[in-house]
Amino acid sequence: MNDKIVIVTGANSGIGREAAIRFAEEGYTVIMACRNLEKSKKVQQEIIELTKNNGVDLLKLDVSSFMSIEDFCSEFKEKYKKLDILIHNAGYFNHGEKNYQLSPDNIELSFATNAFCPFLMTKLLTDMLKKSEDARVLNACTTNIRHFFDPKRKIDFDNLQGEFMDSRPYNIYKMYGDSKMALLMLTFKMGDIFKKDGIQVNAVQIPAIKMSKETMEKFKSVWRIAAMVQNIHSSSPETMADTYFHICTSEEFKDITGKLINDKREIMQSSHYTRGLMQEVKQLFDKGVYPKYADNIENIERVWDLAVKLTKSMMKI
Repeated sequence: MNDKIVIVTGANSGIGREAAIRFAEEGYTVIMACRNLEKSKKVQQEIIELTKNNGVDLLKLDVSSFMSIEDFCSEFKEKYKKLDILIHNAGYFNHGEKNYQLSPDNIELSFATNAFCPFLMTKLLTDMLKKSEDARVLNACTTNIRHFFDPKRKIDFDNLQGEFMDSRPYNIYKMYGDSKMALLMLTFKMGDIFKKDGIQVNAVQIPAIKMSKETMEKFKSVWRIAAMVQNIHSSSPETMADTYFHICTSEEFKDITGKLINDKREIMQSSHYTRGLMQEVKQLFDKGVYPKYADNIENIERVWDLAVKLTKSMMKI
């Protein structure tokens, strides 16, 4: 056992489970932050038996709820003296959802779970991260943000609290991508702000990942077939877990903060491509660039100010 502590949200399945295993194998104290304790306890025992590491803890966390995040952080601080690594792996994407969903805090569920709750959790654990000699935060982003290469694509800031939930068509795929774009912009801002505290904040862009049979069974037959085909060319959860581990522990990324890193472990850059059909085609196939929308200072500040406003009541500021 080493003395480092890592929190992995959504650690009972998929990449989160494999990441918990990877860190446990290396002797880390691993805190599995999960909503479903009954399911997660079984996974916790499996990881302990597999890795021979008894330092795998399980704490309840609903990443869509501000109150749950506050309770989790309070419980963590009662049990532990510091935090070295915080991995925001859990996210919300309900394939095929047709109705606008609100979180317990009356925020569109994708944005609450994928952007504002990770923001709040990071803020509430900042004091614990400051106690680490090498504190790192990793946010799970997605290739879905590439839709922002379309110059017409933008975040609908006026409909993130149900303002038009009954009058505008709801598109879960757009909301998911928009929420992950918001998370990326928060990553850039946090990377800048927390740098003085010795806390590194980065995001990792996750490509298509092989889905489990359990996940595919939730799809309708047509989509299930599409998922099976996609699985053939998709990365494994184990591969991405290794990438999580490398970004959060290696010397290569020790002084890197406020960046988006792809699954090839390359630091991505804002798109340099100009307009025109050939340029746009090249841009779509270039895995080393992200949409310029993410670098727009006005957009970043708007997301940041909204995050601060929505979570202010939960922070003693």
